[in-house]
Amino acid sequence: MDLGLPAGEVAVLVVALIGGGLLTGLLSGLFGVGGGGIMVPVLYELFNALDVPVEIRMHMAVGTTFAIIIPTGIRSGLAHYRRGSLDPKLLRTLGPAVVFGVVLGLIVARYSGDTGMKGVWVLSASLIALYSFFGDKSWRLGADMPGVLVEVPVGIIVGFLATLMGVGGAAFLVPFITLYSRPIHQAVGTSAGIGSLIAIPAMLGYIWAGLGATGLPPGSVGYVSLLGAALMMPASVLAAPFGVRMAHGLTRRQLELGFGVFISLVALRFIVALAWA
Repeated sequence: MDLGLPAGEVAVLVVALIGGGLLTGLLSGLFGVGGGGIMVPVLYELFNALDVPVEIRMHMAVGTTFAIIIPTGIRSGLAHYRRGSLDPKLLRTLGPAVVFGVVLGLIVARYSGDTGMKGVWVLSASLIALYSFFGDKSWRLGADMPGVLVEVPVGIIVGFLATLMGVGGAAFLVPFITLYSRPIHQAVGTSAGIGSLIAIPAMLGYIWAGLGATGLPPGSVGYVSLLGAALMMPASVLAAPFGVRMAHGLTRRQLELGFGVFISLVALRFIVALAWA
């Protein structure tokens, strides 16, 4: 496939994508995230180097990210399930609501601009980071999960925001589940299982949204780059179980602080992008 770049630049991009895939897998297992916070910025820079029009650059990064985190999320979710840290009942309640939120997010994404999607990133990531750093582990909204009247609306909102951000939903679900007295490892494990329920319909939706778009990079189907997915996917799948192993060796507070640092870096990256827009 001719990318229109010098061989040296192609080599650098390939190494960066493989490295990003490895880090993605570790983060998926460690925090229950699909790794979108790593992949979206990396892919955004890739499409910038390929002179993809700025109007569709963020859409390409998000759509391709969903293609990559599907196998990573499935493997991470299964690994947490085997360790008993995934709640099947909660998964059955949140799952349909999350998928409905994904559909709503895809409709908005089809007609949303690059700046709007970055803005969603900055606002959401900043709020989550503040909670991770300053939230008190004694904070509780209830002794157990609140039931469908609360869980379903939360699932819809999570699916909606995750679809615009290119993430698996853990950034929202982990705080929500722990506020209802569930252990952090169960919150991470259940979030990992929900990640694939977001990623699969979201990827298909970004393909649909990008059909007929102009300026798509070589090897793309709609807003999904097969090249980016092919380079990052194997590395992310390989690394996911190592992240799960790391998660079960850390305390609740260590996971919270690590997650806060992770999401803060994501917000900072897109604040810079918005400033230079």
